[in-house]
Amino acid sequence: MRIRLLPAALVLVVAVVLPASRASASDFAVDVELVLAVDVSRSMTLRELEIQRRGYAAALASREVVEAIETGGYGRIALTYVEWAGTALQNVVIDWTLIAGRTDAEAFAARLTASAPTSMQRTSISGALDFAVRRFDGNGYDGLRRVIDVSGDGPNNQGRPVTRARDDAVAQGIVINGLPLMTREGLGTQWHLDDLDIYYRECVIGGPTAFMLPVVEWEHFQQAVRNKLVLELAGWPVPDPPAALLPASESGYDCLIGEKIWDNLYGDWN
Repeated sequence: MRIRLLPAALVLVVAVVLPASRASASDFAVDVELVLAVDVSRSMTLRELEIQRRGYAAALASREVVEAIETGGYGRIALTYVEWAGTALQNVVIDWTLIAGRTDAEAFAARLTASAPTSMQRTSISGALDFAVRRFDGNGYDGLRRVIDVSGDGPNNQGRPVTRARDDAVAQGIVINGLPLMTREGLGTQWHLDDLDIYYRECVIGGPTAFMLPVVEWEHFQQAVRNKLVLELAGWPVPDPPAALLPASESGYDCLIGEKIWDNLYGDWN
């Protein structure tokens, strides 16, 4: 698999203007409020967890991502990094931070690599999305766009159906983008979906500009994250309402596949 790096100047992303009533008059204006929601479930090895941390850090401090931030309308974004696993297992590694240039981006990256990640049980994408949505409330920032960037190496197997969490987030004007990790190094091979990219496309991502970018080999991870961040950050808002989503029941894809795998292996999946 070969991933081409997209120059920030060539990327156009259509975005959504959020309702003005959401923000407080004292909130600081930014182009994007971005939650990086990163999977640390036990199906991943310690090496993979380390690759993720370092990959995000290197991508955030890269020239392409810094340029994408600096060329926005305000030239600044608000960013938080969250690691997640089961329904109630989320860890805020770095809270909301203003990124307005290279110095800020490099400082954020340094904080990411200052500690080691810890794995946790189960995979609740719905729990991660619900947690990320709540992180926007009262964070002190007023973004033209609100985006959740969620990565994961398997389907939802705990908590409420992921499509409900997705739809609730999109109804609030939040865009969900996906980074399905389709590698085969980790544990729990029963959770590996050959079509995890399709699962993310049909069941996880949402919003009028949503997209997913799969990672098949860990050696491509850093570059994939760079591409994804540039796509998420380089857009300009337009006054269009969120597009209607196709209900999962009409898409032809079984978005409860993770819950069914768990039920077949262990019984009650919650």
